[in-house]
Amino acid sequence: MTLDQVFKGNSISEVLELLNQYKEDAKIIAGGTDIIIGLRNGKITPKVLIDISKIDELRQIQVEENKIIIGSATTYTQIVENELFDTNLYGFKKACRLVGSPQIRNKGTIGGNIANASPAADSIPPLIALGAELNISSLRGNRKLLLEDYFNEKEDNRLRADELLMSIEFEIPKKNQVLGFSKLGLRKALAISRVTLSSLIGIDDDVNIENIRVASGSIGKYPMREREVEEALIGKRFNSEILKIAASSLQSSMDKRLVGRSTYPYKRRAVVTLFEEVYKDNLSYFNEVTL
Repeated sequence: MTLDQVFKGNSISEVLELLNQYKEDAKIIAGGTDIIIGLRNGKITPKVLIDISKIDELRQIQVEENKIIIGSATTYTQIVENELFDTNLYGFKKACRLVGSPQIRNKGTIGGNIANASPAADSIPPLIALGAELNISSLRGNRKLLLEDYFNEKEDNRLRADELLMSIEFEIPKKNQVLGFSKLGLRKALAISRVTLSSLIGIDDDVNIENIRVASGSIGKYPMREREVEEALIGKRFNSEILKIAASSLQSSMDKRLVGRSTYPYKRRAVVTLFEEVYKDNLSYFNEVTL
């Protein structure tokens, strides 16, 4: 199969019409950092490419009431340069800042990272920890899907051939909540992640953890919530004692998930270091703002 045509999408309605017409024969392209490689090595063989990179509605970061909405064609550089992500959302900015080289961050998009469903996608664990939802559209209508549900083995949760990922949205964390992120790769900037970890932690007036979401990348088939860790830490006092509890819970989960794989010993040690870094980042924020 050879590529027959490239369409430059001028509007969302035009893109949805094209997707409805070509369905499985079409692929969306925005930054092209992944799809071009797929075309070159023959892993994907669409007849049609639909370019959405110039549709302004898909390239915006907006605040609506208590939510942040990020268009699917928004680049990593746009996120890194946006002041919305400077304080208790810095973990998300940090994840986007560690994606590839400056050239990749200038072209690569948050929607492409999600649509490709890579287990090593840096930006995904922070978004899962934030409880992010996907806004998806087609000529058949609109639907919402939890990002964490997108990354599982249920085919119904994936993008269908006639659907467009419009945006990603999540609630703005409260002042007593902070998002952390840490990554270990072969090389800090350019490497595909070996392991990533992110947590959204909220503390009460007594400095106890009152809400928590922890998400990982590259230690399973797909990015996922680490619910054993959440259950182990909820209600605990936010201090260095939680490091041992978190390490034990994370390693227990990995023992069930990765035993027998060649990367297992490395990743089992790595998660301890990652959670320590996340904890230190979170503690720094809480010391400035809350404690």
